[in-house]
Amino acid sequence: MGDYFGGISAVFSGMALLLLVATLMFQQRELRLQRHELSMQRQELVSSRDELRRSAESDMRALHVQLTQMAMDDPALADVWNDYPGESTEVVRQHLFANLVFGHYLLAYRWGGSTEAEVLAYARSLVRSAAFQRYWEASRAAKEELPADSAEGRLFRLFEQAIREAQDGDTPSPQ
Repeated sequence: MGDYFGGISAVFSGMALLLLVATLMFQQRELRLQRHELSMQRQELVSSRDELRRSAESDMRALHVQLTQMAMDDPALADVWNDYPGESTEVVRQHLFANLVFGHYLLAYRWGGSTEAEVLAYARSLVRSAAFQRYWEASRAAKEELPADSAEGRLFRLFEQAIREAQDGDTPSPQ
């Protein structure tokens, strides 16, 4: 009788071992799927954070535009910024507008809406304007201090390249 139950016991032990191995394989598969899903969630969080940052940047840009427009409309408000002391109201308004244009190209470049080649083409056109040239000279010192690896620093260098080309007469013809 003991031998009879010993054989059944071995069969049950073998089945238990097989079930244990199968359970471990299922758990390993589940863990792999959970890791993959966590990785996807992490990527989604990073993407959401980037979108929130872009949204906040857009809101700040809109506020800057609104403040600049107010300063352009009312010279007394432009005096608060005091960026261009001693300049006429007309020149201050032109500088403020030129700053908005530069900011527009910066935003398009930073968000990937314009390539460096496209921005350089826009800059080549802008630097032919005497009003923009005056703005650039008035703001160059502040822009030279920008970090070289920042989007604004790279944009500054593109505009500087366009100015050098215009001064040297090397501006390529539009295609």
